[in-house]
Amino acid sequence: MTIYQFLLLFLLWVCLPHFCSPEIMFRRTPVPQKRILGARVPRSDGKILHRQKRGWMWNQFFLLEEYTGSDYQYVGKLHSDQDKGDGSLKYILSGDGAGTLFIIDEKTGDIHATRRIDREEKAFYTLRAQAINRRTLRPVEPESEFVIKIHDINDNEPTFPEEIYTASVPEMSVVGTSVVQVTATDADDPSYGNSARVIYSILQGQPYFSVEPETGIIRTALPNMNRENREQYQVVIQAKDMGGQMGGLSGTTTVNITLTDVNDNPPRFPQNTIHLRVLESSPVGTAIGSVKATDADTGKNAEVEYRIIDGDGTDMFDIITEKDTQEGIITVKKPLDYESRRLYTLKVEAENTHVDPRFYYLGPFKDTTIVKISIEDVDEPPVFSRSSYLFEVHEDIEVGTIIGTVMARDPDSTSSPVRQSQRDDSSGCFRENFGC
Repeated sequence: MTIYQFLLLFLLWVCLPHFCSPEIMFRRTPVPQKRILGARVPRSDGKILHRQKRGWMWNQFFLLEEYTGSDYQYVGKLHSDQDKGDGSLKYILSGDGAGTLFIIDEKTGDIHATRRIDREEKAFYTLRAQAINRRTLRPVEPESEFVIKIHDINDNEPTFPEEIYTASVPEMSVVGTSVVQVTATDADDPSYGNSARVIYSILQGQPYFSVEPETGIIRTALPNMNRENREQYQVVIQAKDMGGQMGGLSGTTTVNITLTDVNDNPPRFPQNTIHLRVLESSPVGTAIGSVKATDADTGKNAEVEYRIIDGDGTDMFDIITEKDTQEGIITVKKPLDYESRRLYTLKVEAENTHVDPRFYYLGPFKDTTIVKISIEDVDEPPVFSRSSYLFEVHEDIEVGTIIGTVMARDPDSTSSPVRQSQRDDSSGCFRENFGC
């Protein structure tokens, strides 16, 4: 290759564009600055010079709460772009906790916290910074306000306002019936992470009850829970922060739940047949005995009404419901006579007065029993065949002549000998001849 050809190729290489360049581009990381308005300064030659804008330079300040180190906790650094590092500037701090909780190195602008800080006591601190010329004591930066925000850590467990709750729910409730809602609070920052996000779970009380993880609403979890089998339940609920994840803090509360009564049990007589006795001489209205049906329910759900629905003694006897004792009192309705009838039979019914339509399928809500009433004899006085007798005799009748007959009988079933006596015969002219 001749020198001429080499020069020609070199010129072409220089003129063509290249895709690689040895130049390295540097970009300064932008720093938030609070600028001072620029000032115009006259030069000696009459031209106006523009002072370069100066300003603060610092990062945002965040501080973790509950610092446990032995040294002061570093917060951040104040810096002015007029600081040449020659110690001519002095940094001053004022505002919330300045000089006590927060201290500043007046030469470097480094800020430290002198003790542990609890975000739950105060979430942020507002301070003011100023830079002055150490020699002239004049400010080189205007006073500027900034905030130190305390970052939350998970240092508070969820707490319930009550250690023990009391609640109730009707027995036989359908699955999912709401019982009560419990709510725990967490003093940590809800806007920062999951430190205050609470999830509920049940530690004790399954399989009878469940709890909604997000709301804390306790619900029934089993069908047909019967108060007559078990009335009281104790449920322990846990509230755990960090969304319930491992490592979260937790708190618990106890909920005592009572099943309240509904009318799901019919009345029942303990005996199929009941025997009573009454004297035939008992006056009308006399109480001769009582019957009682038992009901496993309570209160108005156990109230019953008694009535006589059949039998050969419906005209002779009555029944009254005693509200206080829930007994049926049987009374005499008409006079009794042992000699006419010695035994009566009644069919008595007991029926609930407050029936819940939801539980018709468990009925019927009534029961019956047979009551046999025996009439007992009373020793009654003899009865004359007439209430009065009239006899006529001649005045010259012989002594011992029978002038008439009176008769008396014993109404009792087992007749006893009847003796008669004479009264009010002041003349002594007559004599009785008693016979049986």
